[in-house]
Amino acid sequence: MNMKNSPSSKAFSAFLFSFLVFPLFGSVRSDPPQGQTFRNPLDSVNGLKLINVKAENVVFKGRKAVRVSDAAKPGTGDEGRLAVLSDVEFQDGTIEVDLAGEPGPNAGEGARGFVGIAFRVAADESRFECIYLRPTNGRAEDQVRRNHSVQYISIPGFPWPLLRKEFPEKYETYVDLVPNEWTKVKIEVRGDKARLYVHDQSQPTLLVNDLKQGLSKGAVALWVGNGTVAHFSNLRVSKS
Repeated sequence: MNMKNSPSSKAFSAFLFSFLVFPLFGSVRSDPPQGQTFRNPLDSVNGLKLINVKAENVVFKGRKAVRVSDAAKPGTGDEGRLAVLSDVEFQDGTIEVDLAGEPGPNAGEGARGFVGIAFRVAADESRFECIYLRPTNGRAEDQVRRNHSVQYISIPGFPWPLLRKEFPEKYETYVDLVPNEWTKVKIEVRGDKARLYVHDQSQPTLLVNDLKQGLSKGAVALWVGNGTVAHFSNLRVSKS
């Protein structure tokens, strides 16, 4: 029998080819398998898809970070400003990040330094869930402003004005915040529920029990609002 052309010889040759070649030339995805964690120190803008924002590498308060600034046209709503990590597909799991936000130098009177995380972001960025902070509200002298320190929105269809009008107090709450200071946040997502944890607290700051966009999968994105300059560092995404 000619072993050179035997089925076992051909199978071994195919295995050897895939073992040697694909690690060298195949694409390498950073998307973590279920149960594992994707880590990105956010010390570079590489891999970010920018939607109506500008991003740059900086050192902020002693650590490398990505600065994300509003670059949208006037009148752009909540849906407009994202830095998308398009190589991470996410449905359920945990997202953790350190972030800081403040109103930019030319921001309007109503700017609050809006900064947060969008998740389950559609490929065309037309659909996503988002939880964000309003850092200048955290220690405001007005109690009503304090009550609006944290916000959930869902795009399309559920911007913050509609949610505040139709479901007062349900999708926003208070948490102690300081503008332009590193703040650790964690978002746990399971099915149609999300939990926000701030400052390593054991109990969630905000409960969302009816995520509006269904059980879709999508990317994770750094989100900023109107007139905001924000910093992000040390992102961790765990899928479950």
